[in-house]
Amino acid sequence: MEIRFQSSPSEVKGMNTQQLRENFLVQKLMQANQIQLVYSHFDRVIVGGAMPVSNPVLLPNEAELRADYFLERRELGIINVGGAGSVEADGVVYELSKLDALYLGKGTRSVSFSSASAYQPAQYFLLSAPAHHTYPNRRMQKDEAAPVHLGEKATSNERTIYKYIHQEGIQSCQLVMGLTVLKEGSVWNSVPPHTHTRRMEVYFYFDLPEAHRVFHLMGEPQETRHIVMANQEAVISPPWSVHCGPGTTNYGFIWAMAGENYTFTDMDPVPIATMQ
Repeated sequence: MEIRFQSSPSEVKGMNTQQLRENFLVQKLMQANQIQLVYSHFDRVIVGGAMPVSNPVLLPNEAELRADYFLERRELGIINVGGAGSVEADGVVYELSKLDALYLGKGTRSVSFSSASAYQPAQYFLLSAPAHHTYPNRRMQKDEAAPVHLGEKATSNERTIYKYIHQEGIQSCQLVMGLTVLKEGSVWNSVPPHTHTRRMEVYFYFDLPEAHRVFHLMGEPQETRHIVMANQEAVISPPWSVHCGPGTTNYGFIWAMAGENYTFTDMDPVPIATMQ
């Protein structure tokens, strides 16, 4: 498990392209028959990816956690962005099709990930955060996520939002998790741009064709930087950072947050005309 420490706004102002990528970009999350994990000191979240192909893969108990098992003091959100698969948690099997989600609460001892087919393996994006209370394990299918249609074709941000783990959905201690799918012809995400100093956020871009990229904007609203991102890459967004951007085509992205406030609408909007 890779460990990444926090960076302040003043530090980020002086970072070059490679330093920005080393601190905030998370690559190669989906590796065959492996689980990849990155521990961020922003709200102590763990970003991960699991791609079982020829055999199930187990959620490891990393030594850095100093725990008897991974979820002893943590909770975990899971969204499948690949083929059909299943997650077994303490002997209970949860079937997950593409864009289905699963929440596993504090105290879940054993977790394993499987695919229905090695030719079209499941690909699980993971976000874990510290937890102080046990909430029940729960699956939510894509169609249950009360999709909301937002944006306009004229502003290139026509999109559908699916909310899974939040105050009115699957209950958690501090995780907020869902995804957004942009319609064909739309490329801008997270409009209007915003910050929320009460929680950090991770974006995971998916269904982006190999030849295309997303230009992810970050940094303070009047001191922005950008990271060019490919398919199935994640970016860590500090609580003080704006997070938005355009792609060279439409795509989907998972948004996953943790922090003091888990109300989905808790945002501090940044008027586009004020950004620099």
